[in-house]
Amino acid sequence: MNDSQYNFIADELLLTLEEAIENCGVDIDYEGVSGMLTLTFKNGSKIIINKQAPLHEIWVATKFNGHHFHLEDDNWIDKRGGGEFWQFISKAISLQADADITVTAN
Repeated sequence: MNDSQYNFIADELLLTLEEAIENCGVDIDYEGVSGMLTLTFKNGSKIIINKQAPLHEIWVATKFNGHHFHLEDDNWIDKRGGGEFWQFISKAISLQADADITVTAN
């Protein structure tokens, strides 16, 4: 994958996540700026998702830990635990929002 492909795919992921947050039914503030998406929850905690263009990765920082995702067969996979991005982010959002939330790429 070249840099242009990475940027297109990563930008689409962040945009899709913004739309999923908007439609999840829970009040979560979000702000997207320059390849970084910050989710802010009512309890003051945050999740920060950002592009790491030189590495062609997506990094996610939660109040519990940080994860690095790389693209593998059209899925963003966690380099630490092997989990898929959408499953991971749904669980992380649910924990920090204290609500059962599922976000998907669809």
